[in-house]
Amino acid sequence: MEIRNLMSFLQVAELNSFTKAAEVLGYSQSTVSFQIKQLETELDCLLFERINHTITLTERGRELLVYAHNVCRLTDEFRQNLESDREVKGEIHLVAPDSVCEDMLMTNYNSFHSEYPGVSLKFTAADTGDMFEMLDRNEADIMVTLDNHIYKSDYIIAKEEHIPMHFVTSKSSPLSDRTELSINDLLEFQFILTEKEMGYRRILDKALAKKSIEILPVLEVGRTDIITELVANSIDRISYLPDFVTQEKVDNGALVFLNVTDVETDIWKQLIYHKNKWVSKSLSALIDYIKENEFKN
Repeated sequence: MEIRNLMSFLQVAELNSFTKAAEVLGYSQSTVSFQIKQLETELDCLLFERINHTITLTERGRELLVYAHNVCRLTDEFRQNLESDREVKGEIHLVAPDSVCEDMLMTNYNSFHSEYPGVSLKFTAADTGDMFEMLDRNEADIMVTLDNHIYKSDYIIAKEEHIPMHFVTSKSSPLSDRTELSINDLLEFQFILTEKEMGYRRILDKALAKKSIEILPVLEVGRTDIITELVANSIDRISYLPDFVTQEKVDNGALVFLNVTDVETDIWKQLIYHKNKWVSKSLSALIDYIKENEFKN
């Protein structure tokens, strides 16, 4: 049984498409079809049902999928162990919300690269649902969420912590010296928020919906550095962001936290990877680095 045939089988199974698998692998569709046919002939069983231009795994196909993941993982591990040098190297794809990507790139990426120059990192911003799909398809190696507390048996939570959140406004805002506020006190001001249905914005909207309140922001943007700058430079703008995004501007007096007593959200940062993911030396190094530098607890 050839490893390349198993790799093609994995891609077809995860993408539900011979065409998409061929594009990812750099093969022609006929090559991928031939490889799957070779597997089916060798194993003497049907791996995919093909009905009306759609494909689904058969029971035997689902069984092979488990073995194929293990074989590919062990093959990668063996290849790395054969390397004569001990340098930690490889390519890692991390997916996270914009605010986490931004924070990691601005504060910790250079020091990680200095310590592990052989490791190439790719950062992609995505919402939580897309992140899990990317892990399931092995398109990403690891993810960081800012969302509700998530637990699923198919994933490993390498690290997690509760994230404090605040409404924030400019130091010059008429709300800045108020010691206690309700959400209704904020509604006459302009809101600049992250995109709707994304992470903590989605959780905020759900909390407000329970009060029959909907905020219509004047601007939605994923870049939290842009949000904090726009809010800090106006007397009538408000946002809702994690404290790790706003703390520096709060400390230097550009922004202030607003004590809104009647809105509660429960936001967690979680470092997650798939339980079937082989943790290479490079991925292990990144996990340890993130745990030490991106989590306080």
